Amino acid sequence: MNIDIKILKEPLDINVCINWVMTPQSGGIDVFVGTVRNHTKGKKVLRLEFEAYERMAMKEMDKIAREMLQRWPLHKIAMHHRVGILDVGEVPVVIAVSAAHRDAAFDACRYAIDTLKQTVPIWKKEIFEDGEVWVAAHP
Repeated sequence: MNIDIKILKEPLDINVCINWVMTPQSGGIDVFVGTVRNHTKGKKVLRLEFEAYERMAMKEMDKIAREMLQRWPLHKIAMHHRVGILDVGEVPVVIAVSAAHRDAAFDACRYAIDTLKQTVPIWKKEIFEDGEVWVAAHP
């Protein structure tokens, strides 16, 4: 299989994703790593909490990956998302894509994160010094 999709409670390993998508025929690997930043909209972020409707999220992530394989000549796709409480600097999402050429890898990786944020039932709560708020998955 050329798709690796996971929703995990433990920290994500970026190198695992990169190593999984590497193939001898791949001339390009593109990786998106989302990290928890320390400020949003001028407010200090203490941590984030992610929740997922896991069964549906896995199906949606698989759907995205299959669409990617139809749109671009890709070799392998890894899409890992973390749930639970994450501190500033931790990694909630890693997407790695391999292809013979960089353009396909770049375009597909961008499509993956943008579509994931719009369609996958994973929700994010931002915790600030003065409160908390559930935020939309998309920018």
